[in-house]
Amino acid sequence: MRGFIALAIGFVLVGSVAPVFLQPSGAFAQVNSSEIAGKEGAAAFTTAPAHTGGHALSNIVTEAYTIGAEDVLEITVWRNADLSKTVQVRPDGKFSLPVIRDVVAVGKTPSQLADEITRKLKEYVQNPVVAISVREVNSYNIFVLGEVVRPGKYPLKSKTTLLQGITIAGGFTPVAARNQVVIFRFTDNGSTMQTVTSSYDDIVLRGGITGNLELRAGDTIVVPSESMVVFPGQQQQ
Repeated sequence: MRGFIALAIGFVLVGSVAPVFLQPSGAFAQVNSSEIAGKEGAAAFTTAPAHTGGHALSNIVTEAYTIGAEDVLEITVWRNADLSKTVQVRPDGKFSLPVIRDVVAVGKTPSQLADEITRKLKEYVQNPVVAISVREVNSYNIFVLGEVVRPGKYPLKSKTTLLQGITIAGGFTPVAARNQVVIFRFTDNGSTMQTVTSSYDDIVLRGGITGNLELRAGDTIVVPSESMVVFPGQQQQ
């Protein structure tokens, strides 16, 4: 009789414990089943130890982080090992998963991407629960080209403004058209490119702080030479 009571208590205790996402190598935060109860599917964003060229992941990957090309993602579908994959975002901004095939990742936050995968999987999996963690950040760079001392590709380690980006590249050369700096930037959905022109003199001498934009991953800054710029009333040589 005592054995039966002990066994019954054991069943009650086991039944009262909500399943959680196990945390392999510290990668996943625990997700309690009570948090997803009543939902037809759920998505989660988790941070994970990642390689960022020596920079702390916590300084870069937040819930607002937008995924870029060549980033490595760990996608976990709860209780479905076949659909759980570690993938690298291709240069075209996509990656492939079984069943749902190509998924666009560039320009989305991990949470947005998890929501999209959850919606797609509902056609094939009952109540899918998807978690995404960023394993490697390979896209968090800016490109500074043209009339700067050290043109090239630079890691974006923290919040960086346009002037700071130019300073990282060594500053302007003597022939730089510093009032015609152009930033090429992908739109939020990653589908098109937009351009923004900024003036150094407006920022520094005329209080045009709005021109000192905060840079985003993937931004390309181009500083033309004075000989390339044609001002109103002038003719190009």
